[in-house]
Amino acid sequence: MPGIVARAHRLVGFARAEFAREPRARALLADCTARLDQPLRVALAGSLKAGKSTLLNSLVGQDIAPTDATECTRVVTWYRHGATPNVTAFAPDGRAANVVVRRGASSGLTFDLDGLNWGVPGPREVDHLEVGWPAAALAHTTIIDTPGTSSLSREVSVRTSRLLTPDAADGVALPGADAVVYLLRRLDATDIDFLERIGSRADGSGPLGVIGVVSRADEIGAGRIDALHSAREVAARFAGELERTGLCQAVIPVAGLLAFAAATLRQQEYDAFEALARVPVDDLAAALLSADRFARPDIALPVAPELRARLADRFGIFGIRMAVTLIRLGVRDSSALAAELTERSGVDELRSVLDVQFAQRADQLKAHSALSALATVLAAYPGGAADRLLPEVRALLADVHGFAELRLLGRLRTDELALPAADLAELHRLIGGSGVATHVRLGIAPDASSAERHARAVAAVRKWRDRARHPLADQFTRTACLTAARSAEGVLG
Repeated sequence: MPGIVARAHRLVGFARAEFAREPRARALLADCTARLDQPLRVALAGSLKAGKSTLLNSLVGQDIAPTDATECTRVVTWYRHGATPNVTAFAPDGRAANVVVRRGASSGLTFDLDGLNWGVPGPREVDHLEVGWPAAALAHTTIIDTPGTSSLSREVSVRTSRLLTPDAADGVALPGADAVVYLLRRLDATDIDFLERIGSRADGSGPLGVIGVVSRADEIGAGRIDALHSAREVAARFAGELERTGLCQAVIPVAGLLAFAAATLRQQEYDAFEALARVPVDDLAAALLSADRFARPDIALPVAPELRARLADRFGIFGIRMAVTLIRLGVRDSSALAAELTERSGVDELRSVLDVQFAQRADQLKAHSALSALATVLAAYPGGAADRLLPEVRALLADVHGFAELRLLGRLRTDELALPAADLAELHRLIGGSGVATHVRLGIAPDASSAERHARAVAAVRKWRDRARHPLADQFTRTACLTAARSAEGVLG
């Protein structure tokens, strides 16, 4: 049987042929095709100054998103893989203009949106930007940086809403992302409301995957060396609150500033940390009471004030304390320090979660977005071909097992199954909660023989079908057990 992307392509192709003379439908269906053909679209969302651009730089490993102290992201910006660096502005009517790019002294790129040449007289509003960049992290994932959901300007915040939660007032509009990483500095009503809107679209076309990130985690502990421990406690509390409502698949604490600084650590910075590590503990602690104090010329330290200011800007007080502590504990070169800081920033854990929840299910997430969008278009243009295609599209959305797994993983975060803890963990693993590779699903070694894999899968099918037939099992438990059995059958081929 063709894969889910091929099946979605076939249905979208039929629709494009039928609606070739309907301009709006044609444009929307072309986007459906693009979603299937292009890399997974992951949006970074969150409130103003939540650290979205800093996290983007950390994930990409390059300083490409503006991160200065002002509200950097005022328009939706798409970061795609490109052979050469380029930035293009797009107007609402699709007209494009090249953007002049400047690199700031300490704040990544600056996009000059004044005086854009649209090729026609008169000004144009910038709808969104597209940044092409030769970064490996963008080869299989397009990252969408969005304006703050609680921006100082309502017009700016609305741009994020239109991308992720378009409503009837926007016409036949489709969510622009396949998955969302939502950054939280605190968990307030605005965050919960926006997450609920992402997950509760009546037509089911919202993203299937939402990951929460406790951003700027190093600030939670006021820059103390145990700041990330405090952030993990906060993340656990956020996760507990969000899991009760099923709004996020996971909540991860990340010190984005430290992660990016570690990825771009320079030898001069390592040498400075090494010099600071030789300063008496109490003296350095007094100097690190604040970033301003640390950079003051009258504070006697073996590092020039200008370099100290750059360290504070790039690493923050937490990062400086962590780097110095690691050197005192025996780290002896810049590569080792970068690796240690990266691990402690939380970004590796986030990458792992993104891999399991998003990258390994990219085809399913893209197909869900495209099919949901197709269903929305067909419902908006009833009659004839739409009436013939819509039932098939809806049936595919309902029947594809990968979608069933994702929906069950979502429900498991909010609803309790009447199963022992060990069985619940096995079910979670079997339906892909820890990864979709066969050996991960079955809980066996990667090099296990085909006979062992077959035997384990057959045993799993029998076990979970038996569980589903238990006379005391409620409907949710039966459904979950049958889903697990179907996952095991999928391993058998």
